[in-house]
Order: sequence, then structure tokens, then C-alpha cells
Amino acid sequence: MASFSFGAGNVGKLLRIPLYLAGRIATAVIPRSRGGWVFGCAVGIADGALALWQAAPRARAVWLVSTPQQAEEARRRGIPTAERDSLRGFWLTARARVVVITHGLGDVNRYGVHGAYIVQLWHGIPLKRIGLDSPVTTDPGRLGRIPGVRALLAAAYRRTQRQIALLPAASHLVRGRLESAFGLPDDHVPVLGEPRVDVLSPPDRDAARTGARARLEHLVGPLGGARVVLYAPTWRDGAPDPAIPTASDWAALISLLERTDAVLLVRSHPLGGGAYAPEPAHERVRSLGSDVVADVTPLLPALDVLVTDYSSLAYDAGLVPLGTLFLAPDVAAYTLTRGFYGSYAAVAGDDTAASWRDLMPSLEAVLTDPVEAQRRRDRAAALSARVHAWRDGGNARRVHDAIVAAVPAAGKEPA
Repeated sequence: MASFSFGAGNVGKLLRIPLYLAGRIATAVIPRSRGGWVFGCAVGIADGALALWQAAPRARAVWLVSTPQQAEEARRRGIPTAERDSLRGFWLTARARVVVITHGLGDVNRYGVHGAYIVQLWHGIPLKRIGLDSPVTTDPGRLGRIPGVRALLAAAYRRTQRQIALLPAASHLVRGRLESAFGLPDDHVPVLGEPRVDVLSPPDRDAARTGARARLEHLVGPLGGARVVLYAPTWRDGAPDPAIPTASDWAALISLLERTDAVLLVRSHPLGGGAYAPEPAHERVRSLGSDVVADVTPLLPALDVLVTDYSSLAYDAGLVPLGTLFLAPDVAAYTLTRGFYGSYAAVAGDDTAASWRDLMPSLEAVLTDPVEAQRRRDRAAALSARVHAWRDGGNARRVHDAIVAAVPAAGKEPA
């Protein structure tokens, strides 16, 4: 069962209105420091926020963490932290000139953001509709019977997103989606590239694969010479994944993995859940969930095949490039309830599988036929080229320079 839904989240936001008002009053009188920055990311020390941190280290920057695991990972990396929901977390957010987030304002202390220069490094190119373009964003949950509550949520969401000063886009195609989803004007959504994918444009791709493979084995155990398949379904807004393999699916999958000397890594969405493992457990199937690694993007060069449905990983896989297969048994229903930017077939092609049984012949072909494997990689690369205008590894630096150009004081470090 999923651990989060927009309905439950929106109910919580309405109940916290007094705290938002108190934070607004406080930030009106608390002066923001000259060069202070705070960073946050819902999934941990990861994603575009980490890429920006690494590209432009700052003396007066602090990462706001929400779990002991995040604090330990930051300590390991030498990143100073504060507890996000503490009084100090509020004070640091309220004093920061620049606030960097990847998911939402709750990545940092949400009550201290008003008046800061907010940089939203969104965590993937949207294929499914998000934000204002998706009705699920303003789902009122158990408060749905109250007249006007959905309209109130939509107005509040639009007002909140207007605080975003900079939301870098991967390309002009993606820029239009983000402007619509967040209700932002053109000048707030420049095409600078996404910092989170800089790691997929290394100067030496062979070395990058070797390094990523070593890191992957550290996380999931020895792989030997086995090819690696990643299954990464997207979040379904609180509903279970309809493609969770059955017992018979697992038996057939494991037989295929043994024949082709491959390992399947399963990465369910951090907000989703389900029984993504065979019983009994098998060495050919291993977990790569968010509890194992917060951000899977740096590990993509270690993989051989990606299996997904509506995940933004489909757009990033082509930067490797990585052959991609699509498994989407609920595509018709998902189109009606969530919807896509453009047509799903334009991304997934005309051979989307409706079940694991349907997918297995294609998966076996990619793992055993070099010509088919290359065809899939070429298709992934072509898809990626449509949405990534920058592929030089310099996205984070461009974003940093844009921030400092817009807020000169943000670039000043203490003497």
C-alpha cells in the first residue's frame, strides 16, 4: 500500500494554515543574510540539489535534513546540516537569501521561505501531467464534501508556486510543460539544463560505467559479468502498482534471468509500495529501493536495460544510452485520470507491454541479440535528444551562474 496520496497531503496543508500565516509574519521582519543558502531534497542528500551543491560549494550553505539517515549521509559527505523542522531549521530558512529545493517547499522549512530567492530543481522531466495540469494535485481527500475546497486548494497551490524565482528546464519542449504545471512566466523557466543529469554526461563514458558498476555492487552485492535490468515503476497517486509480478510471473522472470545471465533490480517509487519480491527470495532479483539509494540517476551507466511505465527515467536513460522497455498495463486508465504531455505512444512507441508475460520476449531479445539491444539504445537516445538541449555536464554551473546574476548578493561569501 502506498505511503502518501495528494488527498492526505492536502488535508494536512489546510490544517497547517495558521502556521503558514505565522511564518509569513515572521519572515516579514527577519532580515535575510547576504550570502546564506539552504538546500533541501525530499528523498535525501541527492538529486539536483546535490549536483548544484557539488558544482558550486558555498561557505554559508546548510542542508536541511528530516531523518537521522539524511544527517548521517550529509556528515559522510562533509555537508553541514540542521534539522528541517526545528527552530534552527526555520531560522536558517528565514535568513537564507537563496533556497534550493527539488520537490516542494517542504524540502526545507516551509514556514520560512517567503521572501527568499527560491530555486526549484524539479526531480525529472514530466511525462505524466503534474502540478496545475493534473486534477490529482488539488485532490481534497476527506474534505471533498466541503463546497469550494478544491478551488481553494488550486488557488493556494498557484500562489505558492508563484514564489519560485528559478525553475531551470532541460529544453524548450520541457519549458512549456513546467510553465503550465507551475503557473510560472517564461523568464522564471530558462533553458539551462537539469543539474541532476550532469553525471550522465561524463568526459569518459567507459570510466563512468566502471565506477557506477562498482558503486552498484557495493549496494546490491556482487554482479560478476551479469547484465543488469532495472524495473522502475512510477508513483500512482496512492494506488498500488498493477504490474507487481504474480507468482507465475516471478517464476518465468527468474527462468529468463538465469538463461540470459542477468539480474533484475527493483526500484519501487519512494512514495509507493508493494510486494516487489519473489517468494522465496532469489539472487537474480534484488531491491534497489530508496532505502538502498536515494537517487538512482548516477547509477544508470551501470545498467543494461530499463523497464518502466511513466517514469521520467525514460527521458534520462538515453543520455547513457540505455535500452528501454515499457510495461504499462493501466495506460488507458492512466491517460484518463492523470494524462500525459503529448501522447504516450510518442514516448513509449507502439510496442508497450500490458503484462510481464507480454514483456518477456522483448526483454530476452534485448539481452541476447546485439542488434536489438542497439536498436533500443538508439531509440532511447533519440527520445532523450528531444528533451535534453544540454548534454555537456555543465547544467549545475549554468544554474549557479543564473542565480548569482539574478541575486548578486547571493554570490558574496564572507571575508
